Amino acid sequence: MAYKIDKDACTNCGACAAECPVEAIHEKGDVHQIDPDTCIDCGSCESVCPADAISAG
Repeated sequence: MAYKIDKDACTNCGACAAECPVEAIHEKGDVHQIDPDTCIDCGSCESVCPADAISAG
């Protein structure tokens, strides 16, 4: 199950996108979103999010 980003908590810092090994995270407006078809469920993004906005889906 892919990870997801809480849009209300996301500060759009980009730390998650920089950490993603498969480039599944992209900026969409004022937040980042995870493409569930590309996400490999590694959890790298969750561990670097300073806003704790990412969780397993």
